[in-house]
Amino acid sequence: MDHIVTLQDAVTAFAPWMEPTDAELDAIEQEMPVILADVDLLDAHIITLDRTPSELDDRRIRRARRRALAARVALVNRAAGTSLPGGAA
Repeated sequence: MDHIVTLQDAVTAFAPWMEPTDAELDAIEQEMPVILADVDLLDAHIITLDRTPSELDDRRIRRARRRALAARVALVNRAAGTSLPGGAA
């Protein structure tokens, strides 16, 4: 009988150099409103998978889509505001 072995580290292996850096954690923290808004939009779509969307479902999806877009715009504006020198708009 042949044994099957993997050629890479186990998924659950822990190594200190495999942890996210502080910069990566900060980037995730800044993107968290976008991530949460996308999760809400996905939840709104999942609710309608097994039925015909009602008017209330359509409104819920539109509101979630607007919140997701607003979160993305806020993230882009924050990023653009920090990268423009001299306070240019």
